[in-house]
Amino acid sequence: MNPSREAPSVIVRAETDEQIQATCAVMRQLRPHLDPANYLATVRALMASDGYRLAALVEDGAVRAVAGYRFLTMLYCGRILSVDDLVADERVRSRGYGSRLLNWLKDEARAAGCAELQLISRVTREGAHRFYFREGLGIECFHFRMAL
Repeated sequence: MNPSREAPSVIVRAETDEQIQATCAVMRQLRPHLDPANYLATVRALMASDGYRLAALVEDGAVRAVAGYRFLTMLYCGRILSVDDLVADERVRSRGYGSRLLNWLKDEARAAGCAELQLISRVTREGAHRFYFREGLGIECFHFRMAL
């Protein structure tokens, strides 16, 4: 592959069982606690109860990047696209797959009338933070949590 040329790729809304299952290996790079045997059922449950959606950037039949997201409406900011998961396959990082998928998410947000795109990233994910800053995202708030 010529690295100076952008390879043809397509972004697919992962809606069928086969499409969802195809995202598992890449998603587990971000979420290693997920059990491959239960992945489809877990994603289907999130889709049914919380409006979770999956998108995958596919090139040459292989999933190169995955995004899990949902649409929410918040009192403080209105309608948003909230990105739960965004990961490019670690074997092909820094080839623009994450950027292309993030741009697709921005387009989806605009088309759905969203005021913002938001995502939460753990403080330890410094590489992801550099990527988000390069992509024009900024830190706007703290996200507090407590185990119960």
